[in-house]
Amino acid sequence: MVARDWMERPLRMAFVGPEPALIEGRSFGRARPGLPGRRRADLPLARAEPAPAPPPPLPPPPPPSLRDLSHPLARRWDRWCMRIESWLAGRDLAVDLRHRPGTRGWAMGTARLGLLACPALLCWPGFAPFEAAPLPVPGDAERAEFHAAAIRPLIDGGTTGRHFAATDMVARLDSVPERATIALTAVLGENDDLARMLQRLGLASGDANTVKSLVAPLVAPLVPGGSAVPGTRFAITLGPRAIAGEPRPLMALSFRPRFDLDATIERRGGALALVTKAIPVDSTPLHLVGTVGASLYRSARAAGASPDTVQAYLQAVDQYLPFEAIAPGDRFELVVSHKRALDTGPGVGGVGGSDADRQGEDGALLYAAVLRDGKPLVQAMRWGNDGNFYTPDTLASEAGQGSSLMAAPVAGNITSWFGMRRHPILGFVRMHAGVDFAATYGAPIYAASDGVVSYAGWHGGHGNYVRLDHGGGIDTGYGHMSRIAVGVGSRVARGQVIGYVGSTGLSTGPHLHYELFRAGQPVDPLSIRFVPHHSVVSPAEVAGFTARMRQLLAVPTLAG
Repeated sequence: MVARDWMERPLRMAFVGPEPALIEGRSFGRARPGLPGRRRADLPLARAEPAPAPPPPLPPPPPPSLRDLSHPLARRWDRWCMRIESWLAGRDLAVDLRHRPGTRGWAMGTARLGLLACPALLCWPGFAPFEAAPLPVPGDAERAEFHAAAIRPLIDGGTTGRHFAATDMVARLDSVPERATIALTAVLGENDDLARMLQRLGLASGDANTVKSLVAPLVAPLVPGGSAVPGTRFAITLGPRAIAGEPRPLMALSFRPRFDLDATIERRGGALALVTKAIPVDSTPLHLVGTVGASLYRSARAAGASPDTVQAYLQAVDQYLPFEAIAPGDRFELVVSHKRALDTGPGVGGVGGSDADRQGEDGALLYAAVLRDGKPLVQAMRWGNDGNFYTPDTLASEAGQGSSLMAAPVAGNITSWFGMRRHPILGFVRMHAGVDFAATYGAPIYAASDGVVSYAGWHGGHGNYVRLDHGGGIDTGYGHMSRIAVGVGSRVARGQVIGYVGSTGLSTGPHLHYELFRAGQPVDPLSIRFVPHHSVVSPAEVAGFTARMRQLLAVPTLAG
């Protein structure tokens, strides 16, 4: 029926080839009706299309399993497998215990989980300690091998390494040749002696004692006892031995007892002689400028100032400006007298001197200032025979007056007056020979007028106490200080810081106990308003002060 249906269908044919427009006017073996026959022409070739990529090869079929064989046993096995698969298809072996708790399926899933966990628990491994084999005890040969491969410092007596016996190629020497001269460099340590140091270097005791006796006159002003300053560097040259085993003789020794003096000990005609040479010195003051950081002391030290110079700078600034007013970012400026050697010989970047000598020597502080935004907060300069520091305003005010009011010793309010009162600690009534000012702990205490420090130290119930002699039988006392900033015999100016508020002695809190004495007797400090304190300063001295300050500020600066 299929064949008949195919035969009864009309046959349709289609020509597959180029477009009719491409073959117009061409003949395929016979002429068109009414036209002469023409030669057959070649058809134009159509554009070749790229061949499609071949399909990837199919994977090889899997090998036939036992169930695919035609053997009777294989057929029986296949029937059993189909029964098991159909039985398992209707049952859920992996039960989700999160759903339908308490049902029969959930209980069977729990029981099935327990059955599966039992074999795992039965196979739980044990944790008995593992016993390793004991280490073998090395014998003599092994210990010798370990000793040869070990490393031990020779200074501790190490004898490690392999030693080989000498062969005929080695010639034994009766003595080892020594150098004719030996050049050494040594630095004298703290609490050391020059003679002992030279003996440790190999000098004979006679030469060492001779060197010490020659050096003693040079260092006597600096170090009592005749030895050099600790830290001094020596350049030593030792000569050849006269007899093997004896100490070497000293040929030359160079050092600097001071930064401005070069000393050399040489052997001349069998004896040691001392030769000194003065070094040119530059006395230009040292001008240091820097920025205040977290610590003013550390900032000044980082700029190149010595510890003594920084201490003097802090004391000079503290007389007119409390440290609390100085903030990070301010500029500090100081000028100190300084001496430095002009040569570059031993001791200056080389040997023969201490580190301090190579840097020069600082003298007295000449100028101290603190600036903020280019404007000075304080400018103090050493002036006069007393060696005190003055500011331009202080000196100008002294030039215009011969006497002044007693200045307030501290910034604070009066809490206890002069007269009889009940002592807050002792509990009974007694004379209060002064006035108490309440102030914050550490606040600066100022001198009420010019004078000389006659007492500075502990004074019984007054604690840390300072007493000033202003002349004319007038004295002032300042008690309960936390710290004293002046010493006995020093001269102070009105407004100069002499200490800081505290609570030492018999005190209930930080305050200043201020006393005034006339002819040795205590009087009310508020009863005297005018106190003669110094002579009149001439305007010419003020002009000289200003000119000297300009001269110091013109010194080239070393920025820090």
